[in-house]
Amino acid sequence: MLKDLITKNRSYRRFYQEVKIDKSTLEELINLARLSPSGANLQPLKYIISNKPEKNEVIFQDLKWAGYLTDWNGPEEGERPSAYIIILGDKDISKNFMCNHGIASQSILLGATEKGLGGCILGAINKDDLKNKLNIPDNYEILLVIALGKPKETVVLEELKDNGSIKYWRDENNVHHVPKRKLEDIILDL
Repeated sequence: MLKDLITKNRSYRRFYQEVKIDKSTLEELINLARLSPSGANLQPLKYIISNKPEKNEVIFQDLKWAGYLTDWNGPEEGERPSAYIIILGDKDISKNFMCNHGIASQSILLGATEKGLGGCILGAINKDDLKNKLNIPDNYEILLVIALGKPKETVVLEELKDNGSIKYWRDENNVHHVPKRKLEDIILDL
């Protein structure tokens, strides 16, 4: 059921790094994005895939992982993603990528969740450095990076506390807690 997939689709940041994701699986996930809606049907997104340790390391170095976890610099060796999908906007097709990369990312992650994988959409990227390292031509703009792997952490959703803090946090057992606003707090009766 779709609700179950959405509930399981969390931002995972720790993985069983030794569990590999093959190229055909990454292509299947990108195909889900390809089939998803696109503003004005322009389809301006392109993708770079990585499932090789050397290329993964290059990508990993230019990512920032969890802004609210200020004492954590990202997953340790052995808990890093086993694959990445870099989403690019092709500026020869459009200069405005609207919400296309958000739609594509959600499609990719729902597909990954269905396969027992997990991921994290990363927007905090040292884009210039990554673009140079991967020799990405100037007509492509890095929009997002999706980290993928077999999740090695538990993520739980909980109701927003009375203090109103939306900051995710980890407890003493390394369980990742994600506060969510109540449904009645986000639907306006105007």
